[in-house]
Amino acid sequence: MTNATRSKVSSIVKKLLTGITGLALVMFLVVHLIGNLTIYGGPEMFNAYAHFLHHFMHGMFIYFAEAGLLAFFVVHIWAGLSVQFSKRKARPSGYQVNANAGGKSKKSKNSMLMAVSGIILLLFVIVHLNHFKFGAEKEMFTLADGTQVKNSYKMVVDGFQGAWLYVGFYVLAMAVLCSHLMHGLWSAVQSLGWTRPNTIPAIHAAGVAIAILLALGFLLLPVLIAVFPGQFDANAVAHPDAHAAFSTLPINLG
Repeated sequence: MTNATRSKVSSIVKKLLTGITGLALVMFLVVHLIGNLTIYGGPEMFNAYAHFLHHFMHGMFIYFAEAGLLAFFVVHIWAGLSVQFSKRKARPSGYQVNANAGGKSKKSKNSMLMAVSGIILLLFVIVHLNHFKFGAEKEMFTLADGTQVKNSYKMVVDGFQGAWLYVGFYVLAMAVLCSHLMHGLWSAVQSLGWTRPNTIPAIHAAGVAIAILLALGFLLLPVLIAVFPGQFDANAVAHPDAHAAFSTLPINLG
């Protein structure tokens, strides 16, 4: 196998890895957003959901999930940056004209800024984890069935109320996420060979729609908490007639 052939195979493998890990991370975003939406059901529902998530499989599920996400994230960043650097190395002088390519490649400003947007998102993930995971709320919340759980609802509400700088950074990060996904979803599907000439417009439009919906879904919560603080009571308690949506599942959470 010649050096040129090895380089081509390596590039293909890296593109496949970027696509596979990228789609896996998008699936995580969808599931994560669905979980976040339970906060609109109030502290009972959100705290019950958070308690279930952290105690499922005797607490092991969350560690497996986080380890898997970390692995996907590292591989995605490495493969994506490696492909970008390989392209630059092949064209050391750069493009003569900085214009959008159009056509099948769907090359746009989004694609040219993928590396930059990826780095910004990595920074956001670090700040977000430090803010909500490692700076977790220590107060407890009593569910309607009497179960004592961590008050994750209060942690989230307190984290956004009055924190305009963080809310602004959050909104900016979601705009970057939208830009990253607009090109990334299309690129992932194309790299995996799932496109056909007659499906290209629909797939590209679907990718744009998913990117916008995910970004809006995530940024809506911090904006609502910041703008309408009275609608989210950080000190709310469970109503005596409420039912814990997740505590009644037939699963041993111990």
